[in-house]
This record gives sequence, C-alpha cells and structure tokens, in this order.
Amino acid sequence: MPKKIVPYSIAQYELSLQEKVGQLFMLAAFINDTEEAIQEMERLIQKHHIGALCFFHSRASAATNFEGKKAVVHNENSYDRLKELIARYQNAAKHPLLIAMDAEWGLAMRIENTPQYPYAVTLGALQNNNELIFEVGQRIGLDCREVGIHWNLAPVVDINSNPENPVVGYRSFGDDKEQVYTKAEAYVKGMESTGTLNSIKHFPGHGDTATDSHLDLPVIDKSLEDLKDNELYPFQKLIEKGVDSVMVGHLSLPQLDAKEPSTTSSKIITGLLRNEMCYDGVIISDALNMHAVSKKYPEAGQLEAAAFAAGMDVLCFSENPVEGIKNILKDATEPRIEESFKRMWQLKEKVLLKQGVNVPEAKKPSELNKIIAQNVLTELFGNPEKVVEIKKATFLNLSFAPNKYNAFSKKLEEEFNQKSWELSSQLLEIKKELDKHQNVVLSIFPQTVKPKNQFGFDSGLLNFIRKLIAKKTVLVYLFGNPYVLDILKLQTDSNTVLVYQDFEEFQEEAASHFKGEIMVKGKLPIQLKTFWA
Repeated sequence: MPKKIVPYSIAQYELSLQEKVGQLFMLAAFINDTEEAIQEMERLIQKHHIGALCFFHSRASAATNFEGKKAVVHNENSYDRLKELIARYQNAAKHPLLIAMDAEWGLAMRIENTPQYPYAVTLGALQNNNELIFEVGQRIGLDCREVGIHWNLAPVVDINSNPENPVVGYRSFGDDKEQVYTKAEAYVKGMESTGTLNSIKHFPGHGDTATDSHLDLPVIDKSLEDLKDNELYPFQKLIEKGVDSVMVGHLSLPQLDAKEPSTTSSKIITGLLRNEMCYDGVIISDALNMHAVSKKYPEAGQLEAAAFAAGMDVLCFSENPVEGIKNILKDATEPRIEESFKRMWQLKEKVLLKQGVNVPEAKKPSELNKIIAQNVLTELFGNPEKVVEIKKATFLNLSFAPNKYNAFSKKLEEEFNQKSWELSSQLLEIKKELDKHQNVVLSIFPQTVKPKNQFGFDSGLLNFIRKLIAKKTVLVYLFGNPYVLDILKLQTDSNTVLVYQDFEEFQEEAASHFKGEIMVKGKLPIQLKTFWA
C-alpha cells in the first residue's frame, strides 16, 4: 500500500528541520545496480529523509560515464527491475518519494525495450502541427506514470545555435526562439494532461557552446540584453504560462556573474530567475556530479551548500548528501529552508494527491511515430532534375548502416530490383560496382547521434563517401542527426532527404517518398554550414 502524503499545512509542523532539508535532495538511483548499493540507498533514504530519486540505467550511463570508458551492459528486464526498485525505495521512505527521470524522447532514453519517440530536432521539423508534439508529451507522460515516474526532467528549451554543441544539438527543437517556445509548450501541455511533472532546461541557455558541461565549464559570454533577446526568451514565455520546475545548467556567464557558475550564482538564480523573471516555482540543479562544477568544490557537501545558498531548491545527483544536509543546516536560516521545502512539498502534493487523471485514449507509439514521419521528411535539393533522373534510371543502392536494421535499402532492392550494398562490410565489391554506375542512392545511418568523433564515422570511410558525393550523382537519405551533413562536404548540386530517425516507421515513409507516394512536409529547424545555410 503506497504511503500517503499529508498537505503542506500539516507537513510544515510535522517534519523536523533536518527532514525538511533531506527532502531537497534528489539522489541518483541506478536500475542495474548491486544489492549492496541498493541497500545503501535504502539506508540513506531512511536515515536522511531523502525527498526524490532520479533513475539512470546503470553506473555506465552517460551521466556517470563521461569519458565513455565503461561498457553499458544491457538488461532485457530493466523495465520490471525499475518497477521493483521504485516500490522498494518507496517502502524505505518515511515520506513518499518523488521519482524522476530524463525521458526527453521517452523511457527509451534510459530503459531498453520501451517506446522511443522522436528527438526534439525531429519534432522541430514539424510545420504548423504542434498537436503532434502535444501527443508525444502525452504519450511520454503516460509511459512515465505507468512505471511509477512522477517527474520527467524535460523538455530541453535551449536554442540550438552552435553546431559543435556536444550536449544539446539533437535534444533541442531548433535555432528559432519562437519555434522552441511553442513546441516546448505543446510538449509540456501533453505531459500535463497525464499529471506528469515537467522541468524546462538548461537555464539560462546551453545552446551556444561547444563545451560539454559533463567534462568542463562552458562559457557563454553574452550580455543580459542579448540573452533576453534569445536564450532567455523560451524560458520567460514558458514561466509566464506556468511550469513545474526550471533546471539550472552548469554554465559560466561572465557578464552576469564574473566569479560563480550559474549553479552557485545568486545573481543568476535569485537575482535573474527568481526576481527579474518572476519565477516562484521549484528550481532544480542539473546533475551535481558533472565536472563543470564538481571540480571546483572538492570538499564533500560544499557544492550542495553553495548551490542552496544561491537559491537552488532541489539538489539533483548530489554525491555527498550527508555532508550537504549537514552544511545546509549549519549555514542556512530556517525561513530559507522553509521556502524551498514548501515548494518541493507542494510539487509532491500536486502529483501525489491527484486521484488519477482522465486521459483520452492516446495513439499507440508506432502509430504516432508513423504520422510524425509523414510530416517531418525534409528535402534539401541542390539539383532536383538529378533526383528525377536517378529514379528513372538504374542506380547503385548503397547504405552505411552497420549493425542497423535497414528496411529502406531492402525496400529499394525489392521494388526496383537494385541490390543492396553495405559500405561497412562490402567496400571492395562496391568499388567495382561503382565503375558501372553514375547514379547512387546512399542511405546513411550514423553510428551515434552526437557529433563527437565525426558521429562515429571511420575517417577512411568518411573520405570515401565524400569522394563518392563529389564524383557521382548521389541522392542521400540521412536517418540521423542533420548536422551529419556538415561533415559530408556536399556539393552545390547535392540532393539530400532528411529522415531524422532510424525507426522502422521512418524508414518505411522514406521508401514511400522515394517511390513518389508521399510529399515532404518538414523544414530543417537549424542552420547548417553547407550551401543551404
């Protein structure tokens, strides 16, 4: 039987000051963890009255494995394991825990064998169709609630203005502030319809940097006026509409605070966000284990106390909760603690006192993904006549899809009698075939969605693709991050179709597009360095 939460009017008198501080800590919990670590988490929850948990796949997840040196071990039963752990940790808690997760594109961001929805950059390609984004938010909210997650730490409302950004990129709706705002609003409303909490991030804007804040502190050297005109715009508009929480990123903004990063800056958290932007809801930190800030505070508990003193309410991924609680109790006033406790507790009330949410029957994930695919495909044609020529003549059906299910190339093989060739395993044979063909359809499935190490392309193979594009008449279908086009060295007459995702539903619609059965409706939501920019 789940524990019940008492209203704040009672809790403010029932909980001790130490319990109230414990409620402000959100610890990282790992779905695939040792029994010893699980028992230690239960002890921390019981003894220190921890208020929230944020679940990650394992200790090899990107959130703790910044350099990517640990191999992720997949567990087919992660979903069931998560449900078991949530029940176990809730049982250990005196007061009900808020359970959180980063589920920007669904539970699949952290859990195997769960529905995955399109990345934000894909949704950014939708035109005048934000109801589909509402439905994505709604479906993700339903998936979260079903497994026991109350708080989806999403959406990203950073404006994606730097193609070298290693953290945001595909997680942003695009580089236009109005589009980012309206699409994020639709996503938030979709989640709200299911009673799932949201968090807009990464305040005051993580889009215009090439530094990974997991590893180092990004610097955004812009004036407040410039920030208000761009980065802060979606935050301000969404705050005015009402959001559950704002996540503060780890950023250096020297024109706002020359000494402190945003995480520990009272000028940014209290002065700008709380006072100037009139936000009175929960302010949560980005993960405090990230090296952008953790390196600056080597003494255990010092970072947590500094962030709280700056105006933070919830301390996410605290690695030193015991020392952090002790330092806050020592340094902070009782009224200041009560402010944050009240905000956090009222967030719990909002989601835990609700007697169920009536949600209209939502589309199944596959059906929703198919409709989105039909509406986001984007043509970037430098020479449309050549596309017609390729479709009328014979062509070489090439793909780069190592370890991927490539339904697109198989469809072309079946329907056009053009054998499918795979670059990663048949390069020698392909070089011979190229002597017989001028026209090429090249489907590209990048190894990674992040720009690090050329999106996972081997340098030799990347050079081969570049030469191919320069010498042959090539139609590219890109099933991945659109920024991949910037490394292909496209020509002024190159022709590309952006598919954005490699889901089977997207591959099927791409094949339908090649056959001329559907028209494209999407628009590139970012600027590229290529000739389209």
